[in-house]
Amino acid sequence: MSWKRSCDSSPPARTGTASRWSPLKEASVFELFSPPLVQALKERGFSSPTDPQVRLVPIVTEGKNALLMAPTGTGKTEAAILPILDKLIREGATRPRGTKLLYVTPLRALNRDMLERMQWWCKRFDIRLGVRHGDSSQAERTNLSLAPPDILITTPETLQILLIGRRIRESLATLRWLVVDEIHELAEDKRGSQLAVGLERLRRLVKGDLQVIGLSATVGSPERIAEFLVGRGRECEILRVPVEKDLSLKVEVPRPTEADSHFAETIYSFPEVAARLRTIRENVEKYRSVLIFTNTRTEAEALANRFRVWDPRFPIGIHHSSLSKATREAVERDLKEGRLLGVICTSSLELGIDIGFLEFVIQYNSPRQVTRLIQRVGRSGHKIGRVSRGLVITQDSDDTLEAMVLCRRAALGELEPLEPFEEPYDSAVHQIAGLLIERGSWSLEEVYSLFR
Repeated sequence: MSWKRSCDSSPPARTGTASRWSPLKEASVFELFSPPLVQALKERGFSSPTDPQVRLVPIVTEGKNALLMAPTGTGKTEAAILPILDKLIREGATRPRGTKLLYVTPLRALNRDMLERMQWWCKRFDIRLGVRHGDSSQAERTNLSLAPPDILITTPETLQILLIGRRIRESLATLRWLVVDEIHELAEDKRGSQLAVGLERLRRLVKGDLQVIGLSATVGSPERIAEFLVGRGRECEILRVPVEKDLSLKVEVPRPTEADSHFAETIYSFPEVAARLRTIRENVEKYRSVLIFTNTRTEAEALANRFRVWDPRFPIGIHHSSLSKATREAVERDLKEGRLLGVICTSSLELGIDIGFLEFVIQYNSPRQVTRLIQRVGRSGHKIGRVSRGLVITQDSDDTLEAMVLCRRAALGELEPLEPFEEPYDSAVHQIAGLLIERGSWSLEEVYSLFR
């Protein structure tokens, strides 16, 4: 069965805590920037702003906290970064020493991708840029401590390390902006719990006001995510921007043919498995730029191994977080440059890593969540006005029925609510240990105020 969703382009409703908003003409958003940045935008091919940029840029310029929810490929990152760059450009040589913008992403791969995207802008305007995560060498870490960048890109886990380093803490005291990318990926688990407390500790370090901006896919409970982002009792603008983007979904249970039965013998498997492999290969050869998502690393490895046994020369790769940095980067580059027709992956490629234009997405077995299905299929047709096409390949009746329900809800825009993880005691112990490393003693009230 198949489903299609067509999004209209009517002006989205606005929700949030601040009182007024009036739509701006598209051209006027970029006109808010200084002439050097406007000229750079023209050189980079930014002819007109996207809807998320029209909505978020004025909010960031006014210094308000904000949560922006919009589909992938709609310019969310630039919507947050451009007004901050503009302020740094206007300050020029008068900028004080220390880090002004901390950009947090859930994955090291996203860190690398963001670093590459930002390098041109920072070189153009003499803004120091750095990245710190688990793959950073000792020399890179030392350099960042001794000469802190204006913009630092990191992960939630590395943020915890930064908070206990004396020199790094001093450089973070000058922080003015915090951007958390793909925040929906963090809010529901213990990584999010660690991040939430880490952000409260960060606020204690900062000498002035800290403006917080969250970037997210569309979620079913934005108010909860906004509270998770900025903390209870603080205002946050919630901007939902449904961009005109069509979604085409199909569920298929491949039935084995006589040829599949013979093929199954050559790969030492069952006819049903052979039928699923054949279906994947047919779509990879048809669209020639495909992601095949699985729900676990074990599943991804098993699928990749079967393709190797079938045809070692077939240009399909594998990508997940347990692979080495060099292997992951090589796979991303080969897919982007056309040397691979498809990549079998886990959630490691679900987020906004730049791997070029994708024609099609295959989900192997039900993805279990509507939001995950939309996020993954949204990787294809990764431009405004293009159709995102996806196929869910299922194994049995239960898996098929679940996938059909998810596709129907995706077509109707019915999303599950996201709920931050409640009472993660092991995370609390970890944070208390970090606090004691940072400072020898804390009052009970000080600790409570961080955890509330």
